[in-house]
Amino acid sequence: DDLRLFPFALGHPVPLYCESEVEMRIRHSFDYAFSTITHTHPGAVPQLEPRSLALEPVTVLGQRIQPVRLMHGPRFKVLGFRFGNVAYCTDTNFIPEESLRLLEGLDTLVLGALRHRPHPTHFHLEAAMAIVERLGPRMTYLTHTSHELDYHQTNAELPDHVRMAYDGLRIPLV
Repeated sequence: DDLRLFPFALGHPVPLYCESEVEMRIRHSFDYAFSTITHTHPGAVPQLEPRSLALEPVTVLGQRIQPVRLMHGPRFKVLGFRFGNVAYCTDTNFIPEESLRLLEGLDTLVLGALRHRPHPTHFHLEAAMAIVERLGPRMTYLTHTSHELDYHQTNAELPDHVRMAYDGLRIPLV
């Protein structure tokens, strides 16, 4: 009944796949989302269902997903993901050697490249291009960019197998 007010609603909590350390941070930062008090109305708080995620492959919506360890600066571990021959690795500035091996043989890589100058927690364009060179994916889309990377100018300077990502870009996973 209440879902008619929210046609975009799933009808169930949103699965929240994350490592236990990340779940603890989310529960702390967004404690209201996990409160047991009665909410004032449907949609007042996000409905989340934490699901444990580790470095082992997991199946989500019928698709096998391989989590890939990345680093966000010197202290924070984050995850990228490989879906068949497509990988999504953003919000990072370092990919450990064992993770690079998991990213070999890609058709498509989505990789963060914040700006031209180095950054303490994100790849800059030159570092991202070194990863592209190392992995050799057929196509790479750069995302997690700042206003310092003009879309048209940057695309004009990139090799044909590397493009800036854009809103609405669709990448087939199979």
